[in-house]
Amino acid sequence: MAARADHPFDSIDDIWRRASVSAASLVDLAEADPFLPSLDVQRRDALWAIKALRDEPLPLFVAAAEREMKTIAEQQEPDVKLRQMTDGHDVIQDYSHTGLTRREHPIAFLRKDLAARSIVTCGEAMSARDGRWLMTAGLVLVCQMPGSAKGVMFLTIEDETGPANVAWPKLFEGRRRVVLGSSMMAINGRIQREGEVVHLIAQQLFDLSGDLSALADRDGEFKLPTGRGDEACHTARSHV
Repeated sequence: MAARADHPFDSIDDIWRRASVSAASLVDLAEADPFLPSLDVQRRDALWAIKALRDEPLPLFVAAAEREMKTIAEQQEPDVKLRQMTDGHDVIQDYSHTGLTRREHPIAFLRKDLAARSIVTCGEAMSARDGRWLMTAGLVLVCQMPGSAKGVMFLTIEDETGPANVAWPKLFEGRRRVVLGSSMMAINGRIQREGEVVHLIAQQLFDLSGDLSALADRDGEFKLPTGRGDEACHTARSHV
């Protein structure tokens, strides 16, 4: 903040010099993609630019920069046109490094495929009439079994339209691996309304974590990091 007080940063090299930030710290920062809105620098371009930085600026260039009151690069890197990440890959990286995203919700990228399987949005599910049977899907945010709930498990999932509340009294033990191991889940059940309280009473649970791999062309499973609400599910996984 102090380094930026005189005038805004105009490049990653400028941040490195004026803020005395190490190259390693800039890598950590670049992984979170903060330079796009301020410097119009994409994540991959930022990481590429940081590779040209050394641990500390050379004194000769520091003196020249102070004398001319502008950033003087130690070496001129050739212009390189990097292949940018897909929107879905950017979302994956956002969740991996910060646990959230400023871009589209992950489920939004899968909406067309989900709709083809008659899976409605969480918003539609929560606004449906009492007694309607439907299937919805979303990222698993919270799962818990309060001691006062007499064995009823409660789950909160979320898609691009918002959260949906799910409850089921008898399915947990039979679908334990799905409940405790899913990053994304589909639930088939019946809407229950009691005043302003709306739940989807689950009859079937499906692990859709594999669908998240469609967000980008990469190997490996997309996993939502812990820390988004109740961690009971994540804590219990080691015992499954």
